[in-house]
Amino acid sequence: MSGILTPNFYSVIIGTELLNGRRQDAHFAFLNSELLKRGYVQKASFVIKDDPAFMADIFNLIKQDPHAVMFCYGGIGATPDDYTRKVAALAFTKGKMAYNETAKKLIIQQFEQEAYPHRIEMSYLPVGAKLLDNVVNNVPGFYLENRYFFTPGFPSMSKAMVLQALNTFYVKNETKQFRKTLTAYTGENSLIDCMKKVPSHIELSSLPKIKGDKREVVLSIASSSEEQTNEFFALFEDFLQHHKIAYILGEEEA
Repeated sequence: MSGILTPNFYSVIIGTELLNGRRQDAHFAFLNSELLKRGYVQKASFVIKDDPAFMADIFNLIKQDPHAVMFCYGGIGATPDDYTRKVAALAFTKGKMAYNETAKKLIIQQFEQEAYPHRIEMSYLPVGAKLLDNVVNNVPGFYLENRYFFTPGFPSMSKAMVLQALNTFYVKNETKQFRKTLTAYTGENSLIDCMKKVPSHIELSSLPKIKGDKREVVLSIASSSEEQTNEFFALFEDFLQHHKIAYILGEEEA
């Protein structure tokens, strides 16, 4: 099975305790690292409070992207402030929910009589949801359309679910990227006219640095076309050479 061919990855990290400083986030760094290993990058990451209306706004914003792949963390438990299952249904399944029989069995096996009356509600999911394995306590996460993934807020549980999702649907970015980088010993402002000539489908990265009273900029061009990468990188090399501005290929070591 495969996911979106040209995915735009988003993370939504739900937790008022992150925003008020009671806990530190560990989800962003892990997901980012795993995506980079596979040749992907995130398009956006949101850290938001447990607010159903705002959560719905974020889910609907992401849903507007036809290439969206979302990893959502938190809010799928059984306490009154766990809103994610219901909000996910409102955003992705027109509010329709049902008890997932496999999830029910897993929860009953794990907690026996203590599954009722509250823990069993964690099996009440958006219709059509498929399950992500929980290696800690067998209470599953879930996903929709092979691209919207919902995991617990506990990293010990969510990390394995993220790996399961990526290894199933997004193993590797098969689109090869060609990148060229230089370090120019000038201010970023000097290169703006050249930057304006680079079309939007070419990745342009500009990182200015200040060392004492000297300015420099690390400039990078990348695309899936080696020819176009070379073409637009040459714009900057030609400009720097014409104006006798020193530069080196690659990024200067710190």
